[in-house]
Amino acid sequence: MKNDDKKTKARRRFLAGGLGAAALGALAQGSTAGRRADRPVWQLDPYLCSQCGRCATECVLKPSAVKCVHAYAMCGYCELCFGYFLPGARSLDESAENQTCPTGAIRRRFIEEPYFEYVIDEPLCIGCAKCVTGCNTFGNGSLFLQVRHDRCLNCNECAIAAVCPADAFVRVSASRPYIFKGENDSTSGGLS
Repeated sequence: MKNDDKKTKARRRFLAGGLGAAALGALAQGSTAGRRADRPVWQLDPYLCSQCGRCATECVLKPSAVKCVHAYAMCGYCELCFGYFLPGARSLDESAENQTCPTGAIRRRFIEEPYFEYVIDEPLCIGCAKCVTGCNTFGNGSLFLQVRHDRCLNCNECAIAAVCPADAFVRVSASRPYIFKGENDSTSGGLS
């Protein structure tokens, strides 16, 4: 019987030690969570982006972690959206031959004459920047690119940043990982 008591006590010590170690691990992880939120992450500064198209081809992920974002507050909700339609489109309808986006990632919905709403279907977006180029060239710049951190691997050296001709990739705090147009037009928001 004494042998069974020793085994029981040893098992209890083992379990208590394991639970204690697990609790310490959780506590340590919780104390580093705040530091993780302050760590820098890569982001594309929309004020510096030249819409070169490399975000679609150079990202280590396929499709790219860079996606088009629509700043609705800046949008004119125009019938003729140059981010949606190709220059010289034959007609202003949803036919693929009239659209700028090669994957059909922009959805167009009629609101009232002459206004339309344009919504980005992010899973279809490849980050090619064709819509951004049209919007910035002929429109008001309400379409722009951003690294989506729920998809990004947060590499130490971003493959796109390494080849970006405009040096538009900057490091920002993970607690504020996005640089939205129209929020603060006087600065880009990047960390040095």
